[in-house]
Formats: sequence, structure tokens, C-alpha cells
Amino acid sequence: MALVCVICRMIISGIIVLKKGKEISLQRFHPWLFSGAIQKMEGLVNDGVWVEVRDANNKTLGFGHYQNGSIAVRMLTFDSVTPDESFYTKKLAQALSLRASAYLPSMHTNCFRLVHGEGDGLTGLVIDYYDGVAIVQAHSTGMHADREAITAGLQAVLKDKLKAVYYKSQGTLPGKIRDEKSDGYLFGMTSVPHIVKEHDQKFLIDWESGQKTGFFLDQRENRKLLADFSRNKKVLNTFCYTGGFSVYALHAGAATVHSVDSSEKAVELTRKNIELNGFDTQQHECFAMDTFDFLKDKKDQYDVIILDPPAFAKHRDAKHQAMKGYQRLNAEAMKMIKSGGIIFTFSCSQVIDRKLFYDTVTSAAIQAGRDIKVLSHLCQPADHPVSIFHPEGEYLKGLVLSVV
Repeated sequence: MALVCVICRMIISGIIVLKKGKEISLQRFHPWLFSGAIQKMEGLVNDGVWVEVRDANNKTLGFGHYQNGSIAVRMLTFDSVTPDESFYTKKLAQALSLRASAYLPSMHTNCFRLVHGEGDGLTGLVIDYYDGVAIVQAHSTGMHADREAITAGLQAVLKDKLKAVYYKSQGTLPGKIRDEKSDGYLFGMTSVPHIVKEHDQKFLIDWESGQKTGFFLDQRENRKLLADFSRNKKVLNTFCYTGGFSVYALHAGAATVHSVDSSEKAVELTRKNIELNGFDTQQHECFAMDTFDFLKDKKDQYDVIILDPPAFAKHRDAKHQAMKGYQRLNAEAMKMIKSGGIIFTFSCSQVIDRKLFYDTVTSAAIQAGRDIKVLSHLCQPADHPVSIFHPEGEYLKGLVLSVV
């Protein structure tokens, strides 16, 4: 059976029929349909195409992108109405409206996440906005196939607030299509690094050669909170990347800030951000070295320590080793921080849930033999929304700890 319906350069080319009883997750609006739920497929069902999903009684449940894998369909709608050419424009307009309700952008902050995958009903898609430039990151073959339609939607919604669209997905797409199209501009063009503001702090963004989309926007409000603990303190920012926490600490009046990252390139970008904000370089020092090595001989030197490592576990098979890594990192910091010190500790591993992270930090406290009090539970900000039907979207967990 062939079904053809053109939607803005996209074609709904196949139908997927579920096994009896396997429609429940979709009725609860969870956006992932796993391959084991499929009874049969009709029409042309290939990686990246739009498909219609039906239950065992042939009732339409919604539409989404198909991909040959454990997650077979990433659902984009949950009704019987066939998406039309306005699909991405409407979704992007909704996403922008949500950010506006959180006062993004503002005169103080002109960079934010415009689309956060499942949290915005666009599973497989991330878009970060840097003062006129949208960085599009596809995590699925379907979003890769729809990149031009997404760009058209961005132009329609952002209008004169959009100077360029840069596609950066080589590190996030399935391996078999990563070489199909190099990263590059889909609309307009601009130079990097690009200067943005976050709570009036300035940062240089390089989406072409930097990690992810060039900056970790998810720590914006946690960086602001750190400032409350930094005045006149000696601060250590580990895994510093572009030095975001370091800039906020210095702005708050920290006595000294040390930034540590194993990447020479990250350390150099941190130095440039410190200079960009006009801080006294004698108050700040960078170290290009492994964090664990750096911590070895630093007992009682720091009042505040930030532990914001990259994801120790990107898949479930690595969960056990990740827990050991988080435990070791937190235990080392707890042992060497000054009495009365403050630790900001984070995990951005999606497979490590909030309770498991808390339990791991607790075990680190036992190992360190210090009296630890939890002052705050931290999370991702409003421009990284979590769908209540997709709790897996809550990936950033953090704690503010007082160490006696």
C-alpha cells in the first residue's frame, strides 16, 4: 500500500501498525516508539521518512520520523491530522513563545536554547540561538532530512532577528549518515567567534569548532547562583570549558579564581572570556591539566569548588563506571576543600537519574568522612523544558553542598 502526501518537501510514505496493547505509551504521549511494539509496516518505510502510526484496530495515533533502531519512531504529533507545510513554523513559534514567557531574550541575555527536543515536541532536534544566529543540531535521521524545512520555519518565525542558520550535526547523527553532509551554513553567514551576553556577562561563541553548539546554555541560572557564594572567596572551576562559572565568580568579587580543563583549546577560550569581561588577570589563572591530577595536592586551598564534568555515561552500559567516576570526583573535592566550603556538583548524564546522582554523592561524602549539608537542588533552566510525559528529558542534575 503506497501513501503519498507532500508536506513541505517531506513525504509521509508509510504506515506502521502496532501490536495489540502497544499503543498505551503513545496514548500517554511518550514520544518514543520502540521497535518491539511494531506489528507490521506498509509502504516505503526507510530511515528518516515521515510515517503514520496506527493501533491494531487501524486507528491513527499520530505521525513521526522512522529510524531503523531501538527507537523506531520519534513521534511528532499525537492525533489523526496529517501535518502540513506549516508544521515546523507552528512548532518553532510555540517554542519561541515559551522562551518569551521566561523573558528570553532580554536586554541582559541574548542567547538561549530555542528548541529542546522532546521538551518542545520536536524529538531529535536541538536549536540554540546566539544573538541572531541559530545553531541547528539533529539527533535523528528524520531531523537531518528536514533541515531545510526547519530553516524555513526559523526564517518565518524569527524574521529580522535571524542573521544566519548553522547546521552542526556531525557529532550527533547516526554514524552511517555523518559524512553525508558537512556542517555548514544553511542560511546567511557570519564570523566566529561571536560575542553574546548572558546576565550581562560577555562570552565568545565558536559553534564551528567548539563543543556541542559552542556554549553550555543549560548552566545559565546555576552560574548566576554561584555568584552569591563567590564574593571574597578562592574559587576552583573544574572542567571549565569556556570559563562560564569563572566569569560569574569574578564578577561577584571572588578573591581568586582558578580554571582547570584538560583541553588547551578550552583553557585558551577561558582566558579570552576573562579578558573580554575586563577582569584583572592576576585574580585568575588557567591550568590545562586533568582535574583529578590537579586536585591531588590542593588540600585546604579553596572556599568554593565547581564540579561540572562532561557526561560520564552516554548510554546505560556505562552507568556503573560513571557512578564510580562521580563518586571519586566528589570524594576528592570534599576531602580537600576548606572547612565551611561550598561545592557545586553536577551530572549531565541522562542515564544517571536524580536519585542515583544524589545517592552517589552521598557515598562520596561517606568516603570523604566530612559532614555534608545539601543547600540546594539544581536543574536545567526554563529554555530546556522537560515534557511531563518524557521524564528522560531531565538530564542536568546538581547539588549545592556545604562541607563542614
